[in-house]
Amino acid sequence: MRQLLPGHGASRGSALGRARVRLPHALEVVEERIAAEAVDAELAKLHDAIGTVRGEMRDLRERLHGALAHEVGEFLDLHSLLLDDPELLHGLDELIRTGRYSADYALRLQRDRLAGVFAGMDDAYFRSRVEDIDQVIGRIHAALHRRDAAPKGAAGEILVTDSVAPAELAQLQQQGVVAIVTSAGSALSHSAILARSLHLPLIVGAVQALQRINDGDVLMVDGGTGELIVEPDAADLRAHSARVRELKRERKQLYRLRREPARTLDGVDIKLYANAESREDVAEAHALGAAGIGLYRTEFLFLQRNELPDEEEQFRAYRDVVLGMTGRVVTIRTLDLGADKADRTGLVLSGEPNPALGLRGVRLSLSRADLFETQLRAIVRASGYGPVRILVPMVSGREEMVSVRRLLKRVIRDVRSAGHEIAEQIPLGAMIEVPAAAIALPGFIGAIDFISVGTNDLVQYLLAADRNNDALADLYSPLHPAVLRLLHTVIRTAHMRGKPVAVCGEMAGDALFTPLLLALGLAEFSLHPATLLEVRKAVREADLADLRKRSSALLRARDREAIERWMAMTTASP
Repeated sequence: MRQLLPGHGASRGSALGRARVRLPHALEVVEERIAAEAVDAELAKLHDAIGTVRGEMRDLRERLHGALAHEVGEFLDLHSLLLDDPELLHGLDELIRTGRYSADYALRLQRDRLAGVFAGMDDAYFRSRVEDIDQVIGRIHAALHRRDAAPKGAAGEILVTDSVAPAELAQLQQQGVVAIVTSAGSALSHSAILARSLHLPLIVGAVQALQRINDGDVLMVDGGTGELIVEPDAADLRAHSARVRELKRERKQLYRLRREPARTLDGVDIKLYANAESREDVAEAHALGAAGIGLYRTEFLFLQRNELPDEEEQFRAYRDVVLGMTGRVVTIRTLDLGADKADRTGLVLSGEPNPALGLRGVRLSLSRADLFETQLRAIVRASGYGPVRILVPMVSGREEMVSVRRLLKRVIRDVRSAGHEIAEQIPLGAMIEVPAAAIALPGFIGAIDFISVGTNDLVQYLLAADRNNDALADLYSPLHPAVLRLLHTVIRTAHMRGKPVAVCGEMAGDALFTPLLLALGLAEFSLHPATLLEVRKAVREADLADLRKRSSALLRARDREAIERWMAMTTASP
């Protein structure tokens, strides 16, 4: 019988297929003791299983490329850290050696203990790590019994589950799963962001899904509207076919835009840059007509290794990106490592109590002048092969940028003295993602050449809401009036001083937000290559003069509902 279940669209696209229901994993193991003479064999069995899981994650990482290498890789790094965590390993060994528990039951006890510790923490970041503990211990448990812990799905199926991790998304797409429905989750979670990059339809927050959907049920999913239909009728199927044809037409039309200018209806050119981390990202950005690279992440050079990259290795990586963009500007962001990323070099503090507010970004760079100088030298040398800008993350105020400017001047002088051919000018910019920097911008804008607003962290810090915490999904929103007013203030301040300003967070890559950002005065966007064409289309359909006239109403909005009404009116206008 036909059912329409409520949910929230998180990644656009329509899909029709049979349900594959995956119930939440529960490590239900009865207490089991072992004999003293069996302890060594039980420990060996456990360590073999842990080694198997390490190999599985290493194999998965090697199969990733492009955006997946960055976005899924971060979670694999975190899981690798947990596998190597002395507290986890020592605790398991002690439970088996001293408590004489079976490996199965030791895993359950250790899982419950660690989950209890993390769940009781005040910080939302650490509370959200319970899911990672579950996933890692679940993998070890599966390996103990020679079971595959990877999510299962067949071509044409729709996975229905409680939640899905980014690493699982990559595997599911490879298996041919056509859509995913979760009972929990947020449209702003890392999994949702990755699903959009993969063009994989996703519905989150479908709280009734696991109770009302059975294996083999036919489902119809619209990841844009959140519409979830169980056992669709003939009218639904006709509507789905029409929607699929419409999406195919849209994709063809979008592809034709790759060589068209990002120009509004009233003739104003808007710059669309791409965010990138790999050669694949750079090649895609170039092919789709990006104006340049607005954010090149450098963390991948420092992760999953035991030693720091030297100047030569970094230089080659940066030079290749610059050459790949054939004369278009490349904005290289300096290191933004924190304790939330897997680092084996000892560069970051593994036990930092609050990574999001800790020693990361420019704070870490300035505390390690040798490391920072090496990276700056490599970037400066790469400027000899094409236009380069340097972007500094996690800036709080003037003092940091003055220190960076001073060091950069010395590095430029030294590199020139060493006989390297470099650019005459290398612009230095600040990422505005800390609210203090946004508020204090008028006082230090003279110390920088351009601005890039990182809306992901800015929204999180401004609203004191962790974007990965499902319980705060409604609170974490770029449509909060305070967010829009602060964005408008930053954009206006930059324009008054003649400094270029771009937005480089998820907001920039969502075409629904394009009219809103244009109304706030934004003229430069930096976004994932996968969303370049959709945003270009939105720019070409926008009447900038009309949007600017209506911006005062947007800035007067008192709540999210009023802002959503403004957006709906904009979409509805001819």
